[in-house]
Amino acid sequence: MVKIGTVFKSTAKRAMLLGSGELGREVAIELKRYGVEVIAVDKYANAPAMQIADRSHVISMLDAAALEAVIRKEMPDIIIPEVEAIATSKLMELEAEGFNVIPTAKAVNFTMNRENIRTLAAEKLGMKTSPYIFASSEAEFEEAVKKIGLPCVVKPIMSSSGHGQSVVKTPADIKKAWEYSQSGGRSGAGKVIVEGFINFDYEITMLTVRHEGGTSFCKPVGHRQVDGDYRVSWQPAAMSEKAIAKAQEYAKKITDALGGRGIFGVELFIKDDDVIFSEVSPRPHDTGMVTMISQNLSQFALHARAILGLPIPEIEHFGPSASRAVVVEGDCNEVVFGNLEKVLERPKTDMRIFGKPQVRGHRRMAVLLARAGSTDEARKITKQMLADLQIETSM
Repeated sequence: MVKIGTVFKSTAKRAMLLGSGELGREVAIELKRYGVEVIAVDKYANAPAMQIADRSHVISMLDAAALEAVIRKEMPDIIIPEVEAIATSKLMELEAEGFNVIPTAKAVNFTMNRENIRTLAAEKLGMKTSPYIFASSEAEFEEAVKKIGLPCVVKPIMSSSGHGQSVVKTPADIKKAWEYSQSGGRSGAGKVIVEGFINFDYEITMLTVRHEGGTSFCKPVGHRQVDGDYRVSWQPAAMSEKAIAKAQEYAKKITDALGGRGIFGVELFIKDDDVIFSEVSPRPHDTGMVTMISQNLSQFALHARAILGLPIPEIEHFGPSASRAVVVEGDCNEVVFGNLEKVLERPKTDMRIFGKPQVRGHRRMAVLLARAGSTDEARKITKQMLADLQIETSM
């Protein structure tokens, strides 16, 4: 029984978000719908999730002592990491002590480090991946590029949304790629992965939710990236039944190995009916924002239900849908969106403004959503919505 002013009968009454961006904001909203007290943590003030959380803290989550201090101060029932830049070794210590990390501290530690997850997938689980070499120094990096060959992709082992990632196409790109990998990674300078290009037709995200009743899958999400950062996603991605079955097999294999409850974004390359593993995130995925219009339970609602031990009887897909990121470039302290009456005049469309406080360089500030008769049409609608959107910036 639920009473006004109380949560439902559950041991998870207080949740701490480690990372309070747009994905964390939606998770916080879903948790609060069940009466859960939410504490938002990030490296900067007034982050999106902080704006609707019960309390917030600003710390460097890579600072193990600061991370432990805020956790012990708040004593959350569940700890939900939402970004990569976290002192994961400290989370493992705290989990061993009895704190509940979602989905598990092991999963967070493995997936927030590309070396761990690639080794697990390719060498322990036998999943097909791109060729790869890890490098800890510039000399090792240059040797890795030579062995992998050009073109190749360079990524810090701890980063997301394309931070520190680049493509090496010519020998002239090598030094610049190394320098960017050391300055752009979310945890600072360090080891990188050099990946060879593979021949694939398209890439997808298989949103996979581990919950009390087992493992469930959303329809595959197709997406397009620019410099490793998501720009457009659509659902469902057009795939053969054989490819879908193989993608779900890979997704279940890697998420079973990681364990715990919650949603995972499993990134896969598809070639004909074959599947190649890329990465996995133990939390809602940026490409999965399309589910805010495509499904009865968004990826954020699924995450909350799984975390809280609530049933997920059915994931209903409403129809072909698309999302498009609104990326603002420049340096400003305020972004104002206008002409929304035109942007949202089309049926089956929506928009989410994230409420991020500023832009330095480029930043994803909102997302446009549409549902239509086909994914091509839905993508076209979001493109038109973006063209109609007025964006004003100021210092």
